[in-house]
Amino acid sequence: MKQKRNEIPRQHKNRAIETQIQRGMNTMKAAQNLATTRNAIEPHQQQVLRAKKNEDASKVLKCVYCFFLLLNLSLYLLKFKSLCGEVCLLATMGYAQLVIGPAGSGKSTYCSSLYEHCETIGRTMHVVNLDPAAEIFNYPVAMDIRELVSLEDVMEELKLGPNGGLMYCMEYLEDSLHDWVDEELENYRDDDYLIFDCPGQIELFTHVPVLKNFVEHLKQKNFNVCVVYLLDSQFITDVTKFISGCMSSLAAMIQLELPHVNILSKMDLLQDKSNIDDYLNPEPRTLLAELNERMGPQYAKLNKALIEMVGEYGMVNFIPINLRKEKSIQYVLSQIDVCIQFGEDADVKIRDDDEDFGDDGPDL
Repeated sequence: MKQKRNEIPRQHKNRAIETQIQRGMNTMKAAQNLATTRNAIEPHQQQVLRAKKNEDASKVLKCVYCFFLLLNLSLYLLKFKSLCGEVCLLATMGYAQLVIGPAGSGKSTYCSSLYEHCETIGRTMHVVNLDPAAEIFNYPVAMDIRELVSLEDVMEELKLGPNGGLMYCMEYLEDSLHDWVDEELENYRDDDYLIFDCPGQIELFTHVPVLKNFVEHLKQKNFNVCVVYLLDSQFITDVTKFISGCMSSLAAMIQLELPHVNILSKMDLLQDKSNIDDYLNPEPRTLLAELNERMGPQYAKLNKALIEMVGEYGMVNFIPINLRKEKSIQYVLSQIDVCIQFGEDADVKIRDDDEDFGDDGPDL
């Protein structure tokens, strides 16, 4: 009886087994259902992930598009700003004369007389000193190179001679184009008329590029520039001197590449004016004959080539000026104004006392 009590009835064992089997089957069904659910959820998740990736890619593309749109807009704004700057420069054009010539040809006197003449007729003009060795001026100096560099200081500190010191000063001016020169020119641009009184060292305008770079800078600042080359009228008393002066003027024309007006200065000091026309309107045969008389026969071909260039081809022509006569100054000034297109947009005004120079220019 005791053993029978401890024994589990068979019926109960079968129920326990059935219960375990049922649980196992339920577990398997749950696993199958979970797998089915996963299989159903994974495509949806992938679709969500793809949609999110596409959305992110779309945002990136929009950002890139906006970036390039802003970049193009910035470029257009820069072009518009540049165009506006060019228009403003055109509206603020300046005019300038670059007065050059050998030492002692009367450049400073010409600048002073021209300033006084313009002051008399009510025309604004500013004179700029580019000679670091100048000491006395007969005109108000608008800009002065001596404020930038002094020849005396250069000679003392660098132990240079007058010519070497002057060349150093002019090269220093060239190095200061974007500093001192720009700062000074800011005050003179809107239809202002400047006259640059240059040193008389001939190398400055024949083969050294200082003045060439200076005038190129003026042109970039929207200045119309004309070169005024002065030659002492005493040069026409001798044919060899005249040819030498013509060659110097031609060298300046080639070097500077600007509108060029050649002037015979100090006509009021010339006593014998009988042969002026021979040099203002040179006859090649006459000049060649005079040149051959002064030089040896071995220079005959050279003389002929020089006279052809000066006379027949008209490469160099001179306008005489008498600074004691207002008509003479006005005539020369009008010729220069034509070269730099000064006053082309101004109204034409006819006055009773306007000078009539005729075909032959002013009386000397």
